Amino acid sequence: MRDLAAVRQLRLVEHLDAVGHGKVEDLARSLGVTPQTIRGDLRQLDEQGVVSRVRGGAMLRSRLDNLGYHSRQALAANAKSRIGEAAAALIPDGVSLFINIGTTVEAAASRLRQRQRLMVVTNNLNVAEILADARGIEVIVAGGRLRAEDRAVVGPLAVDFLSAFKVDYAVIGASALDADGSLLDFDIDEIKVSQSIVAHARHVILVADASKASRHAPVRFATMRDVDTFVTDRVIDPGLARSCAEAGVRVIETDPS
Repeated sequence: MRDLAAVRQLRLVEHLDAVGHGKVEDLARSLGVTPQTIRGDLRQLDEQGVVSRVRGGAMLRSRLDNLGYHSRQALAANAKSRIGEAAAALIPDGVSLFINIGTTVEAAASRLRQRQRLMVVTNNLNVAEILADARGIEVIVAGGRLRAEDRAVVGPLAVDFLSAFKVDYAVIGASALDADGSLLDFDIDEIKVSQSIVAHARHVILVADASKASRHAPVRFATMRDVDTFVTDRVIDPGLARSCAEAGVRVIETDPS
């Protein structure tokens, strides 16, 4: 039931992103459920900071600001868990890797705890905490300005630190994906860190659930041509699928149906 609710709420967010705002009755008709179900979904999404409830309906929150960390953590949590598992399966023992910021990359990190002879370089204190007591993993944490809301280390010091490495893999997230293949985010300081990570990894694994294709963010930090493997629950945007194919990106869908 939780998976069904998560899928329905994802479709609801996608629909609101396309139309801007919607009335409860119209949303219920579009998704084939009762108005009472839509009201419950909107209440949960409002509590997570994803939508704003207005008289008779709802609209998405501002596109110029990212969702709060706990809201992002709650949204599509089951899909992110499966994506994280599939991404972790791509990482062999005995390699080095970057892991950057995001709730989906944290899901991947949690699946690496039993691995052996890994060196993980991260600017994400949540990732460092997840892996801190994993015996087979050496964790190296970037220095820089701590963004308290999501425990990200960003800024010029972090960029300089990460540029000293050349690792085998990078597991990265993005706040939004454009149909033209752009990887987008909100924070300029975070953008610079992500660009350094992409530039200093031999194989880049992008992890993002389907909702990222219906979101918008103002700053591009990479394109699909910088990505080797894209792990997602499903690719719902034909333009994005075309961009992946043109860039030669391997796409792994954990829930293509």
